[in-house]
Amino acid sequence: MLTLQWNVEVPDVMPNGNPIGIDVGISHFAAVSNGKLFPNPRPFISLERKLKLLQQSVSRKVKGSNNRKKAQAKVSKLHERIANVRAYYHWLLAHNLCDWAGMIFAEDLNLKGLARGFLGKHCLDAGWGQFFEVLEQCCRKRGVFFLKVNSKKTSQICSNCLTETGKKDLSERVHSCEHCGYTTLRDVAAAQVVLIRGLAAVGHTGLACFLRVKRLRSP
Repeated sequence: MLTLQWNVEVPDVMPNGNPIGIDVGISHFAAVSNGKLFPNPRPFISLERKLKLLQQSVSRKVKGSNNRKKAQAKVSKLHERIANVRAYYHWLLAHNLCDWAGMIFAEDLNLKGLARGFLGKHCLDAGWGQFFEVLEQCCRKRGVFFLKVNSKKTSQICSNCLTETGKKDLSERVHSCEHCGYTTLRDVAAAQVVLIRGLAAVGHTGLACFLRVKRLRSP
């Protein structure tokens, strides 16, 4: 093994190019500020029944027996398969987003708090923490600027006029502003709020205003 120490500073990626904001969720894994939606693969949920049957098979085997070891190996293999499906999807999505943008902004979520909530199993299955790590690595390799912004009330603010519209139920999937009349999908509106906050954080407030005016004039 050869170890080298070299004092080289890798320059940080500067904000430039086309900006996008992303909002992660459960009904859709990710919604992008440009209106694109990515499905949630749910690798654990889709294989949960098979995993349960394998675990029951382990519990019926005699402790210390070869049959029990073989059954445990099948459980481990299925867990590995679930993890691989999730990681592959994360990398595929990260590269897809980097193809579109020079700047990517995402929510700075309290992932531990979400994992303890009533939708904790679905949040852990989505693996948002791993996805953000993968996305940050992918952005660094491909020269795309990445930044997390405050996630507070992203679904309660109109991305067009920035008026607070109030808390929405989880069943309410459409954002409709009574103040300006702007209507779009709830997750897309949240992603647009993330984009506005990200542009403000890097000092591109003029571009944020331009995007809002562009949405207002679009049919």
